[in-house]
Amino acid sequence: MNDRFVPRTTPADDASDPISRPAPRAAATAPAAGSCGAGGLAVPAYLSDTYTWAYLSDLGTRVFDKHLIVQAILWGNADRLIDSVVAELKPGWRVLQPACVYGDFSLRLARALGPAGRLDVRDIAPIQVALTRRKLAGVAQATVDQEDAAAPGKGPYDAVACFFLLHEVPEEYKRAIVNNMLDAVGPDGTVIFVDYHRPHAAHPLKPVMSLVFDRLEPFAKALWNNAIEDYADRPGDWTWTKTTVFGGMYQKVIARRRSQPRVTRPSRSCI
Repeated sequence: MNDRFVPRTTPADDASDPISRPAPRAAATAPAAGSCGAGGLAVPAYLSDTYTWAYLSDLGTRVFDKHLIVQAILWGNADRLIDSVVAELKPGWRVLQPACVYGDFSLRLARALGPAGRLDVRDIAPIQVALTRRKLAGVAQATVDQEDAAAPGKGPYDAVACFFLLHEVPEEYKRAIVNNMLDAVGPDGTVIFVDYHRPHAAHPLKPVMSLVFDRLEPFAKALWNNAIEDYADRPGDWTWTKTTVFGGMYQKVIARRRSQPRVTRPSRSCI
């Protein structure tokens, strides 16, 4: 297995696994939502129906909000995945984190930005907002508030750090979130997506992760079949760099604005 981030081909991951591109987005509006949280914004029905056990319960936050648990869930890869995001940021930048993350991800980003920078952490779930506010108490360069990543009107930011959010949302949310994150950065902006990816065919953990996704995370396997850039309405306006780690199980995709928009073309795999 590969132990480094290695460039992969962008539109398709394996010749035997053709990409089924997501349908075009009808409009840049957030999908329908369910019950309202304490902040007045609606908590999406998919979230309460699928992830109450993990994100919307006191027991879930107590169990999962530990760095060692995050490391275990990511098969020991949490630190290097977080470090790979931090490596893309610069002190003094203004950065959007569109969803709360268990463990110390937000704290590490805030430290990397320094006192002259700013980290805006947002989440649709009030319980996650409250938890992250407690964790970042006293960190002057960080703000935490309730916001829907699928709703437009964010920014401008120097960068966006979208860490393991897309695999948890339905297809219409994936498209809305990707486009909103791209719209949230300025002319020289950078958008960083870290998430699951289809493992190599012989990966010993592929059957395990397939079972986990089938039982617990019904929206995750879309990232096994679709490239993140395929959710963008105007992918040619951006340069896309995709790297993978841990036998292809995880991906980091970086989107940077082009000075002159053009159509993206497939890159060759370096594997």
